[in-house]
Amino acid sequence: MKPLKYIAVLFIVLFTTLASAQVKFEAKVSKSKLGVNERLRIDFVMNKDGDNFNPPDFTNFNVVGGPNTSVSNSWLNGQHSYTKTYSYFLAPKRKGTFKINQASIEIDDEIYKTQVVSVQITNAVKRPNDPYNVEGVASENIHLVAEVSKSDPYLNEAITVVYKLYVSAATGVSNWREIENPRYNDFWSQKIDTKGLRIQNGKYKGQDYRYVVLRKTVLYPQKTGKLEIEPLTLDITVEVPTNRRDIFGGRHMAQVNRTVSAGSRTINVKPLPEMGKPDDFTGAVGSFKFNVITSKSQLNASESLQARVEVTGKGNLNLFQLPKLTVPSSLEVYEPEHNESIRTNLTGMQGSISDNYTIVPRYKGKYPIPSLSFSYFDLETETYKRVSSGEIVIDVIEGPINNSSGDDNIASTVDNKKEMTSNLAQFAFIKTDANLKPVDTESFFKSTGFWGSLLLPFLAIPLAIVYRKKKEERSADVFGNKIRKADKLAKRYLGEAKKALGNKEAFYIALEKALHNYLKAKLHIETSDFSKEKIQDVLIQRQVNASTVKEFISILEHCELARYTPITNVEMQQDYEKSASTISIIDKELR
Repeated sequence: MKPLKYIAVLFIVLFTTLASAQVKFEAKVSKSKLGVNERLRIDFVMNKDGDNFNPPDFTNFNVVGGPNTSVSNSWLNGQHSYTKTYSYFLAPKRKGTFKINQASIEIDDEIYKTQVVSVQITNAVKRPNDPYNVEGVASENIHLVAEVSKSDPYLNEAITVVYKLYVSAATGVSNWREIENPRYNDFWSQKIDTKGLRIQNGKYKGQDYRYVVLRKTVLYPQKTGKLEIEPLTLDITVEVPTNRRDIFGGRHMAQVNRTVSAGSRTINVKPLPEMGKPDDFTGAVGSFKFNVITSKSQLNASESLQARVEVTGKGNLNLFQLPKLTVPSSLEVYEPEHNESIRTNLTGMQGSISDNYTIVPRYKGKYPIPSLSFSYFDLETETYKRVSSGEIVIDVIEGPINNSSGDDNIASTVDNKKEMTSNLAQFAFIKTDANLKPVDTESFFKSTGFWGSLLLPFLAIPLAIVYRKKKEERSADVFGNKIRKADKLAKRYLGEAKKALGNKEAFYIALEKALHNYLKAKLHIETSDFSKEKIQDVLIQRQVNASTVKEFISILEHCELARYTPITNVEMQQDYEKSASTISIIDKELR
């Protein structure tokens, strides 16, 4: 019986070992039914480490967080337990029942996949147990709006789209990220730099709101008919005050993620009128001036001149072609160099474009460059206009005479220019004698340059001695070096504060250190003496304006409190700019 007993125990141990070695890889969701305004957490859990983890594509959801990775290692009664988890936070895009497809991972050279998970998305839910509905407040007090300057422009007429985020006074925003960026199909687009976010006061549906301009874009429609501007969609972390209060009576702030969209906009683009359209019209729309300018009107044969065909003004400057310059066949003309000097702001493109031609005459004579004309559609009068340059005459004073039969003044364009045959007589007027003279080498050794270069090294020796002495004195100045080091630290910490924008705690720690090191550098205050009263007294004694002192003290106090209160990215940017400005003012006022 004993051998049977031992065999049974051995089988039990082997079975337990095999069971514990079995690989598990599964998907777990926080809930299988949720409202469209809620967030879903999904965990991909494995009991053995693997490689090449591939999540599903999360169709019908926006990923608002993750992947977050966590690992758990434990030993219990001699048994090893291992768990590794990849976590994602998802926001539903719409209502319905959706499937989250399989994730895969490679463990011990084998591919493992999770099961397909179904999730039902219902209407937005309320929280009846919460007397102060955070979700409801967030949805009512945050709005993303796309303001379009004109909904029915002409083809190639500039319009502006400005995206504004409106936030009520009782609500805050700590962070946001773009989920969907608008793609401006069938538009030429140019993004305008907003140069930082500036909080402004305004109205939204008759109510007082604060807002920031997130993005400005100038569009030129390239097709007629109804064109759609795709929406900008953001995932925003909203801070909403609750009914719960701290021991000092202040309200606790609750954070909730909110997806907001500016919505799509439809633009009805009108075609340009056919009545009165010139035959040479190339699509210029706006208000322009046209010129043909030559660098000289008189020259000799084989010399060159520059002819510039230029359009200046306001409109779709880089979306049309300039007219081609035509010249007589006796003038050799090269392919033009195209130049653009354009700036784009909210009203559209402004500046100039030009084609610069190089022209070389071959024979003596007078050659007219025919008048060029340029046509465009004027938006103010809604009519076509034509501008002409006038005829220009090129007078070639010296050079060979063209004895060939035919008209010298026949015009030819750059595109139709034929290859010219070489004519040795055309270069007969060029001088071939160099008239070179020998250089007097003996005069150089008696010159000032020779003696100066000879004595210069000896003159540099005392300068090097003076520099070394000054360097030794600077190194021996312990107190001065300490002040210079503190000044460098202040600049470095102010730079670190700028890098930490968006990370509240790191930003205000770096900002406070920068202010302290600045005081050490300028006022010779040690760290142990840092008190607001001492700082205020010393600054006033050094004749710094009282309002500037008050501003500096308020910045220090704000650095202490900001780490424990909700602060938005915009407020951090303002604190950084305020600190840099105040330090600059103190530098100017210190005596």
